[in-house]
Formats: sequence, structure tokens, C-alpha cells
Amino acid sequence: MKENQNTEFKESWRDEYVRYVSAFCNADGGILYIGINDQGKIIGIKQAAKLIEKLPNLIAQKTGITPIVQLHDSDGKEYVSIECQPSVMPISVHGRYYTRTGSVTTELQGNSLNMFLIAKMGLAWESLVEEDFTVDDVDWETVERFKMLARDRVPSIEQESDGMSLLHKLNVLQGDKFKKAAVVLFAKDVQRYELQARIKIGKFVSDTEVLTTDLVEGNLFQQVERTLEILRTKYLLSYISYEGIHRREKLVYPYEALREAVVNAVVHREYFSSSEIQIRVYEDKLVIGNEARLHELQVEDLLRPHPSRPHNKLIADVFYKAGFIESWGRGTQRIIDLCVAEGLPAPTYEYTMGFLYLTFTNERINERINERINERINELSEVEQKVYELICSTPDLRQADLALRLGLTEQYVRKIIKQLKDSGLIERVGARKKGYWKIIENK
Repeated sequence: MKENQNTEFKESWRDEYVRYVSAFCNADGGILYIGINDQGKIIGIKQAAKLIEKLPNLIAQKTGITPIVQLHDSDGKEYVSIECQPSVMPISVHGRYYTRTGSVTTELQGNSLNMFLIAKMGLAWESLVEEDFTVDDVDWETVERFKMLARDRVPSIEQESDGMSLLHKLNVLQGDKFKKAAVVLFAKDVQRYELQARIKIGKFVSDTEVLTTDLVEGNLFQQVERTLEILRTKYLLSYISYEGIHRREKLVYPYEALREAVVNAVVHREYFSSSEIQIRVYEDKLVIGNEARLHELQVEDLLRPHPSRPHNKLIADVFYKAGFIESWGRGTQRIIDLCVAEGLPAPTYEYTMGFLYLTFTNERINERINERINERINELSEVEQKVYELICSTPDLRQADLALRLGLTEQYVRKIIKQLKDSGLIERVGARKKGYWKIIENK
């Protein structure tokens, strides 16, 4: 046997070990064994019969619950098991609350304790009422924009003339009071009420050295738009490619993948926490980190189709109706598909200490080849670029036709074509009369 989420070993009993009972009851339940060492070897305890008489009353006095306490015997060595069932109510010991993560028992404090107690009461952060928020604090322009965005998925919303009635239908009101979901979605000044509901973007040279920082505030719809615009115009490079004669400029990471990632972060983050969403931009990677809960999912599940279990159901529902997300749990996989389709490595997900990190890397397949080709095109003279662009648009043109169209001598065109061939930009396929020019394009 080994210690895990539901198992703890102790060689002997100490009254302070009641905290393990609290932890198991506040998590998924578990068994505390007395008389087994850390390696899972049964070593036995003395006076085990007296211990099983003492423990039920002791634990009941300190926690208010009565676990199942049993005496066991293995080859003449007696040990005790204390079986704890998960509790619908929070279980404390002297006013302290504990929980179980893996094989580690920790005391809940601060925001973690607040989140735990609210969850045990069957509440969610987004459903709590913001007492001081009034109708005057609503950004009705955002409400109108939501109506326009939602008309495809919920056509009846566009006909809703009364804004308060619409917010009631979105379930972000409780009576005439506004829920926190309404604040982060539709407030004029979200950070007046929820300072943590914002996004911090930084340009990093290393993990400890930052060059520039931007703080993105506003309601969630505004945050998504502003974040993407700042990334596009200030933080991310674009690369140039050619499709025939057409010059294409694309972000180093697919825009739609970034959009999906930013939307996922604001929809699924843990708003009870004081932490902000962080976007770290490095030369070779981009990392989006936000405090979140995976619930019953494992990080590996994010790499394949999985059930949609949004932590913030009200916020997720509004974003779904606005057409920003799907309800099928495919967002994380779509991010991967979009990057792979652009020749990028698949982004990676990591979950550690309650934070979910999504990392994009920008080492493109055949990137060096593409860079060399683009450099060669940019180094061409004006007349050479004209020849190249005409060949791209009409690859079966003969040299005489090229010369005629461009008003050049055939000898001069022949010289330019040789230079283009020597630069690795074009090559001849087939015979002189029936062949064509093959363009060495970026992939």
C-alpha cells in the first residue's frame, strides 16, 4: 500500500491527527491507518483495543462527526483504521479547516478557505450578490453589443428592448440585485468592485527580466478585445509569406487560437482569487496562466474531446450565447488544431499549484527555409520583383512573352530568370515550350 489522496499512514496515534479526519471529510473521503509506517508496512501498535474505544468520542468532540473505527490484526500485529466519508458540510478542528490534495494534507486559509466554504454551501462566486452595484453602474453599450452578437444563436434576444429584462433572462440578477457575473460582464468600472478581474501582459527577456507591461481592464468583453489588439499591435511579430504573387502577413501564432485561449481564460478562471490572468510573451513562446479548477478533469483530458464543465456557468452561458465559445468542451483541442495547421508545435497545458498554464511556441516547421526565401524576395530589385510576380501569376509564360509584357529585352529577362533560379525562388519543370515555372513557396 502507498499513501495517496484517500490513504494516510501513521505509526502511532496523536490527538493532532484529527486534522486528517477533517481533510478527508472535506475532500473525497479516505482512511487513516494507525500502526502502519510511511512505507506501507504494518508495524502494529500497543493497546489497540483502548485506542478504538477512545477515538470515536474524541473525534466526535473535535469535529462533530463519528467515523468508522475498526481494529485489524495481521500476523499478530494490531492496527487501526479510521474511515471517513466525504461530508456535505465543512468539517473543522478548533476552527481550522483542512483538505487533501494528493497525499498532502493542508490547512485552508484566505481565498482558498472562502472558496471552499462557499462551494460547500452550494454557491458559486459568480452567483453572489454585489450589494453596492446599481443599474447606473451597467455599461448599456456592452449590453447592446451583446444583443447584436447573440442574434445568431438566440434570435429572440435582439427583440428584447428592456435591458433589465434581458439581464434577468441571462440569470445575472437576483431579484433587483446584481450578481457578480453581471458586474464582470456588463459593468462600466469592473475593477471598482473586482480589482482582480483583469489581465496583465508582459514582454519578457527571461523569467525574471521584463521589458514592458500592460494592464488590461474593463468588462470581460472589452478585456478580450483589448488584449488581442495589444498582443497583435505591440507584443507579437508577424511573418511574411507569399501565395502566388499575393503577400500575406500573419501573426507568429494563429489569431483564432489566441482568441480562443484568451476567451477560455476569462471564462474559466477562479475569480475569487486575488490573482490576475497573466500573459507572458517571450521571444520563442507565449504563456497564458490563470488560476482555475479542473474539477474531475485531468490536464491530459484537455488534449482531447472532453465534457464541458465550466466553473463559471453564468459567464460561460453569456459567452456561448454571444458566439465566443462552444458548449462541447472542444476549445482546448481547437487551439491545438489551429496551431498544428499553421505548422507550429502543438501548444502544451500544465496544471500546477491551482494554476493552468497554456504555452504556445513559435518554432515553425521549415521556418529557416521560409525566412531565407522571404529575405531573397525582399532583396530583389524592382524589375526582378515584377518578373517574379508575373511568373507567380502565370507560370507557363515563355521568356519571350515575359519580355513583351514587361517591355524588356528577352536577353535581360533571361538574365533575371537565371538569378531567380540561382536564388532558389523558381525552377523549371518540363520542356522549354510545354513546361512551366515552379514557384518555391513557403509552406
